[in-house]
Amino acid sequence: MPVNILSSVTTAFLFAAGLFFLFRLRFFNYAHPIACIRAIFRRPPGIPSDEKGKGSRQDQTRGKDISPLRGLCMALAGTLGVGNIVGVASALYLGGPGSVFWMVFSGLVVSVLKYAEIVLAVRHRRTEPGGTLSGGAHDYIFDSLARRGHPGAGRFLAALFGVLCLVNALTMGSVLQMNAAAGAMAGNGTGFGIPPLVTGGVVAVLCAAVMAGGSHRIAAMTERLVPFMTLVYLSLCVAVLILRRERLPGVICEIFRCAFPGNDPEGRRGLWAGLFGMVTSRALRSGVMRGLVSNEAGCGTAPMAHAAANTDSPAAQGILGIVEVFVDTVLLCTVTALCMMVSDSGMTPYGADGVNNARATFTSVLGNWAGGVFAVSILLFAAATVFCWAHYGLTAMSGLTGTLGHPEWNRKAGRVFTVIFCGSLVFGSVAAPALAWDMADVAIGLMTILNLTFLLLEHREIAEETRRFLSHPAGDG
Repeated sequence: MPVNILSSVTTAFLFAAGLFFLFRLRFFNYAHPIACIRAIFRRPPGIPSDEKGKGSRQDQTRGKDISPLRGLCMALAGTLGVGNIVGVASALYLGGPGSVFWMVFSGLVVSVLKYAEIVLAVRHRRTEPGGTLSGGAHDYIFDSLARRGHPGAGRFLAALFGVLCLVNALTMGSVLQMNAAAGAMAGNGTGFGIPPLVTGGVVAVLCAAVMAGGSHRIAAMTERLVPFMTLVYLSLCVAVLILRRERLPGVICEIFRCAFPGNDPEGRRGLWAGLFGMVTSRALRSGVMRGLVSNEAGCGTAPMAHAAANTDSPAAQGILGIVEVFVDTVLLCTVTALCMMVSDSGMTPYGADGVNNARATFTSVLGNWAGGVFAVSILLFAAATVFCWAHYGLTAMSGLTGTLGHPEWNRKAGRVFTVIFCGSLVFGSVAAPALAWDMADVAIGLMTILNLTFLLLEHREIAEETRRFLSHPAGDG
């Protein structure tokens, strides 16, 4: 299958690029922990420094800035979700306990790619006519080739990336998210029985209101929603782990015992299934998608959230991207796996059906009431992802109109996209066609390959920014 081939190529490219940047940047995120911690708690500047080649910013634009924390929450909204549950269940089903170790390890390897793409996005972002900051992979793709004397090729590839992002926003970011959320709210075992069309319609109306406020309102919404939905889900997980704490030592030992191949066939199975789980956990967020990256590292989407942040240090904002991968893959995926392994329902009673596995995990230990709380968590995860992808789609549309030489089309194009995006939410609540899954697989695979190519081309710029940050980690230079 062409989609499977593309997924394999994307996976190999991700690991190769991740290892390259780990060595190229000298494992800075592990070698300089104090500087990285300072960056996480760094306060945003009063007035951002002028962007190189992008013109200065005026005092009156201050109120339209997005704080670094909001940029992180908006990006987290796009990565946290059903995939953190379904991907783990798939890995456990295919490879047993050892797959958990390798899934986390894989996420740590590619986390540096999230840092690299955010650094470039912040350095090459632009100021919109309204005073808001905007940027993403399409900007540094164009700048990279224009600087090398190929502006025409830069416009074409930047426009191609924008089109692929729009395709992904209208499939994985809307149709498939709402299909999972509507199914959770209507399914048996939740006690709600809400018709899917009602769920889709309500979220569509709410999304239209949020999108009307632009990136600032989207960021404000995700800043409130992401911590709350994460806390709700983690509360369920912690309750399960506390009630079944006597099983934890044995489960942890089993994970490490099966993680390393040696002469143990279970270990070899865990290795490959863990790598598969890293690749597919984001893809299977909707329950059936394949071939996407669990934490979006390297595919060029998260930079569109971080580029809107009020920061004068690209590297400091990039470190928040590493935090994003840690929360997504190391924290949520690990606690989900531990809960499934210690629960009374067994590890994967529903096979690779991650949503039902998770529901059974919580209800078997906590009781039927947990099924309703779990359904609400799924709805919140999906809604946050929808809001984030609305921002990605609007940003991609803005970049596309600018790349094509018609920036005056931006507002009209944004309105058209809003209508189409909200319509796709209603459609996704009642139907999730196989074509949408395949289109999303292909779109994000091509986005990743294109984005990684330019990250590697601009490795010197990323390394230079990293050295500058490490010389003045507190921003005093």
